Amino acid sequence: MFPFCFEWQWDAGHFLFMGSLYMVLTVVGLGLMYAGIRTFLDLKKGDH
Repeated sequence: MFPFCFEWQWDAGHFLFMGSLYMVLTVVGLGLMYAGIRTFLDLKKGDH
């Protein structure tokens, strides 16, 4: 699954699949981080 694994093959299929996988994981991670920061700021403001 990772480029440092011994089964890794340097072909277009692996590049496209792994690139899209890491792109999706990055977007999901950024979304969760944004939601966490917004939640923290809203809780700190105290306007429930």
